[in-house]
Amino acid sequence: MREHVAVVDLGYGDAGKGTIVDFLCTTSKINAVLRFNGGAQAAHNVITEDGRHHTFAQFGSGTLRGVPTHLTRFMIVDPLALASEAAALGNPFHLLTVDGDALLATPWHRAANQLRETQRGASRHGSCGMGIGETMGYALEHPDAPRVADVLSPTRLRRRLSALQAALPCPDISLDDVIDAFTAFGDAVRIVGSDHTGRLLSEGPCVFEGAQGVLLDEWRGWHPYTTWSTTTFDNVAELCDSFRRLGVVRTYTTRHGAGPFVTESPLGLDEPHNGRGVWQGAFRTGHFDAVAHRYAVEVAGGVDALAVTHLDVKDLKMCTAYRTGEEIWDRIEPGPHRDLDYQERLTERLHRTVPATVRHPENWTEEIAETLDAPVVIESHGPRSSDKRIAVGIRV
Repeated sequence: MREHVAVVDLGYGDAGKGTIVDFLCTTSKINAVLRFNGGAQAAHNVITEDGRHHTFAQFGSGTLRGVPTHLTRFMIVDPLALASEAAALGNPFHLLTVDGDALLATPWHRAANQLRETQRGASRHGSCGMGIGETMGYALEHPDAPRVADVLSPTRLRRRLSALQAALPCPDISLDDVIDAFTAFGDAVRIVGSDHTGRLLSEGPCVFEGAQGVLLDEWRGWHPYTTWSTTTFDNVAELCDSFRRLGVVRTYTTRHGAGPFVTESPLGLDEPHNGRGVWQGAFRTGHFDAVAHRYAVEVAGGVDALAVTHLDVKDLKMCTAYRTGEEIWDRIEPGPHRDLDYQERLTERLHRTVPATVRHPENWTEEIAETLDAPVVIESHGPRSSDKRIAVGIRV
């Protein structure tokens, strides 16, 4: 691989971004994996050939291959969750750099998130309960929101965390304990400036690893059942002038928790790494939603290539058109960018929609390539890198 690649999920998440990033790190010499959205709520499963398994959240999915991780300024960094993940990996802090301008997620954000979601009752949005939305929301209203570089200045850190504590009170959280933990985080990791990303990109090919999926994007997903994160290639484009856009889909569509899911169907598939979450809710499955995935490609600005996972699962179907009342339609019309009223109306329409055309594809790779108008360059028939192959005649 001689160029940078950005890996983005074209669904609701869980398509296998982590295992694709791991595969890319085994087929080429990768300088670094750069995380460009989301935070500790990510769950990217990687299983190596010798059976090692880790669910990556903030560390990049190339870590088991010794590939460094850089958390860019678009990440929401949770030092407490990061410490727990690092311990499970053997504390590979030497492989990690963090942009000092990235936002800090704190226990107060998490507590506020969980309280807000609990108060929604039966109208829950399907939050991960990790405080990501609260962190973003607080930062939009408070220019002095805590950022990673603050952990290097105990005085500034205390001032900003005190203001946060006053705005999001929780009597069970000790300010001094959080300051101690965040200061230790600052001692353990290498915190860098905004120019570090450019240096990494100039030194060799990098992989940008996305979190969640385009159909959960804060502006393009089915509002309000979305994430407070830009899940398209937009953040990558702000960090890098030239890169290949690799979209990931699986042969059946899935989603965690509440929200529209037109092709939902009980497929009877057991996924040990995906179950009911306390905050997310149920793990849902359904037929491959070609209509929604085409929309994802369009609002993401197109893809150069595709990776298809779960090709080992048999007897699946593809939905190529919807029905709402008497209307048959096969394209979701993108609305104006950052128009949440439009997205909410779209959500209401999708709640009333069912599959109209469902069929068994004869060749999944060929039909997905044709449906999404991009070549399939990686085919995955299982969780390990050895279960994947590069399509004949394709350069990755």
